[in-house]
Amino acid sequence: MTHAADAASRDAARRTIVLATIVALGGFLFGLDASVISGVIGFITPEFGLNEWQIGLVVGAPTLAGIASSVGSGLLSDYVGRKKVLIALAALYTLSSAAAAIAPNYETLVAARFIGGFAFASLGIAPMYIAEIAPAERRGLLVSFNQFNIMIGFSAAYFANYFLLHASQGDAQWVQALGIDRYTWRWMLGIGALPAAIWLVLLLGIPESPRWLAVKGRLAEARAVLARIRVAAQVDAALEEIRSTTTEAAGSLSSRLRQLFKPAMKLPLAIGLIIGIAQQVTGINAVYFYAPSIFEQTGVGTNAAFAQAILIGIINIIFTVIAMVLIDRLGRKPLLLLGLAGVIVSTSLCSYGFNQARYQLTTESVASLPADIDRERLAAVVNVEYANDLAFREAVGNAIGQTALRKHEAQLIQASVHINPHLVLAGILGFVASFALSLGPVMWVLFSEIFPNRIRGIAMAFVGFFNSIASFAVQFLFPWELTNLGNAWTFSIYAILGAVSLILMAWLLPETRGRTLEQLEADFAAR
Repeated sequence: MTHAADAASRDAARRTIVLATIVALGGFLFGLDASVISGVIGFITPEFGLNEWQIGLVVGAPTLAGIASSVGSGLLSDYVGRKKVLIALAALYTLSSAAAAIAPNYETLVAARFIGGFAFASLGIAPMYIAEIAPAERRGLLVSFNQFNIMIGFSAAYFANYFLLHASQGDAQWVQALGIDRYTWRWMLGIGALPAAIWLVLLLGIPESPRWLAVKGRLAEARAVLARIRVAAQVDAALEEIRSTTTEAAGSLSSRLRQLFKPAMKLPLAIGLIIGIAQQVTGINAVYFYAPSIFEQTGVGTNAAFAQAILIGIINIIFTVIAMVLIDRLGRKPLLLLGLAGVIVSTSLCSYGFNQARYQLTTESVASLPADIDRERLAAVVNVEYANDLAFREAVGNAIGQTALRKHEAQLIQASVHINPHLVLAGILGFVASFALSLGPVMWVLFSEIFPNRIRGIAMAFVGFFNSIASFAVQFLFPWELTNLGNAWTFSIYAILGAVSLILMAWLLPETRGRTLEQLEADFAAR
């Protein structure tokens, strides 16, 4: 390769990376918007008097909207293009963050977060766009940018929550001037409006997907976009390969649905549905969205729980980077199976740790509890040992009332629990590491690879719909599970579902590494 050709290749690669980085900022906003609620729960539960179903709805409302959005946005992206849909999603992120921050009551907060949930469609549209601009040999890495940014967003949320919590407990003048001491949770929710507005502006400068342009018959525009992200000698070949799989017009919704359910799509759909559901039912969003609450169950206290949540963000970033490095070298399937095995071991460890816990309030530990807890009513459970968290919560709730229990649960557990918190912490961090290495990035890479160009939008919308349903179910049910099944059984369920997912993926999943989208389409059609 000549010096000029080498320079042209580097320039094309650089432009592709810049575009992928901009679009993948949608992942950052998802991570920030989704996980920031983990720090808010402890504030809004007593302020709005929420029960476990209401807590679940506040946390899960964005995902509930995402169920409809994952279908609608995928269809819309096939009609109006990936770029326009991405711009609309950025506007929704901005609006939702601002509205949630000023919500005067529970109903308004749920509505604001529900609006933001429509923007969660960026989870599918962003990797779709990136896959359609990326060369085959770098597609896994570039699509993983989106997952990497999700992890950065999660981390940013945990850091921001921890910073705002500590700031609110101080007496600095700037804290009081900004109202952080009085409106801590509102600052947590509103902080996402700024990066959302920045993403909106950046998206205005990206080109449309060349594959979408080709499907629409706009070949001259598709060629122009390819000329920006490929060296000149590769443009014609890339355009011809795209054209070879887009000779059929996209057609009406009914015709595209018929294509989606053709026999040739049986295996891609089965893989997409299994991995889409498995990604959620193994419990990752329970950990992400309730992290401080989970750590409080080990008795470490609120401040330490927020600090430990930061470790989740750090582990996420480290293992997502490892996955990005390995996904185009080791392959999709080995990473997925390795990560699922780690999920099973880690959730089993959490279950074991919680199963060993014992709970007993003593006269000395009661003295450390907040003064507004009725000591006389609490006396009925003092010096009584309880074998699990369910029995302890039931006894304390009966003694002092459910409202007081929900308000002071973290302090009551801290004063009573005898557990190895390091065991649970290791299990949670191992779970996060295993997910970040596998189910997180690999799912979206596979979604962008296994479906044909002409129906990729509707296919990703279809499997994304079931992914969102599973995600909402996990988030919505988690507070109820802790209250009615207990910590140990909740994590046991995740381990069992992880084992089922591992068996199915080992059986069905082929390797897609290093092959063009067009080659993969032909291969799946032949099976």
